[in-house]
Amino acid sequence: MKTLLLNADDVDENAEMDRVIDAVRGAFTAYERGDAKMPAKSYVDLPEYNGDFRSMPAYLDVREEDVAEETASGEGWDAAGIKWVNVHTDNPADHDLPTVMGTMIYSDPETAFPLAILDGTTLTMKRTGAAAAVATDHLAVPDATSLGIVGAGVQSYTQLEAIAAVRDIEEVVVSDLDEARVADFVDAFEDRFDVRAGSVSEAGHCDILSTVTPVETPIVGRDDVGEHTHVNAMGADAAGKHELADDLLVDATVVIDDHEQCTHSGEINVPYAAGTLTDDDIYGEIGEIVVGRRAGRPGTPGTAADADGVRGVSVFDSTGLAIQDVAAARVVYERADELDNGYPFDLLGLDG
Repeated sequence: MKTLLLNADDVDENAEMDRVIDAVRGAFTAYERGDAKMPAKSYVDLPEYNGDFRSMPAYLDVREEDVAEETASGEGWDAAGIKWVNVHTDNPADHDLPTVMGTMIYSDPETAFPLAILDGTTLTMKRTGAAAAVATDHLAVPDATSLGIVGAGVQSYTQLEAIAAVRDIEEVVVSDLDEARVADFVDAFEDRFDVRAGSVSEAGHCDILSTVTPVETPIVGRDDVGEHTHVNAMGADAAGKHELADDLLVDATVVIDDHEQCTHSGEINVPYAAGTLTDDDIYGEIGEIVVGRRAGRPGTPGTAADADGVRGVSVFDSTGLAIQDVAAARVVYERADELDNGYPFDLLGLDG
């Protein structure tokens, strides 16, 4: 047996978005049903290097009835792995390296054999987009055709790619202070969508808004979103980060991916710590909606059109979970194995 090494290009090629979305939906389902094991994300702070390491292990067991037959074999599956990721803010200037680098180890749960070692950075972008797509599918109005994006960095690309897989997106408005990044984004998608630059408010008045910035001072206010806008708050991944104004969060229906992570490092962490936002202001976790224990927006999967579900502005607070990484890694590994690509490597020296 050999371990498959998959670089960034390999991950990008094999992380087919419809399959990743289905896998992430399955991960949320398994987590909600108690069929997943996900220890808390651990941090190794390195102030001497102005950085840190984070480890994210998980195991999940997805039932056969929770697998979408149109995007997979229809069979249940289980998977395990761990992502080792850093945030070193001085890297670009001092070392000509990315701020964030991730490595994913994907293992066979039965034997613990390391099936694959993958680029975790590209994997993270793919599964983050997929998580937003799952939330959008359950929380955005069913006939949504417009998407606003605040922040034109690398995450913005997979937000559009994934959300367009669950809604018929026609119009895209992107807002960023960096005009060159906006121009690059528009150039990348102008042949597929009616895409243009716009203000935060113009982006926020689309049917769907994804925010993908690292700010600590909110940049999206209550008046910057429409009456039924669904917001994917994707940027906050550490204590102190905060993209959406408190009054927007208090007025909205807030759905989170995980209580511990969101209250510590998600979009709600600042107002939650201040007591401005409490547990009473949190509608529920996305897994509850995916499995039907809570209603989504009327007319969306699992929620009848006449149900008393989510109405008005909704917010999905996504911190990114290890179960998503494992689910996405399985998609990449299985597809790479099917296509016979990647680099097989005798990591354990078992071939003699």
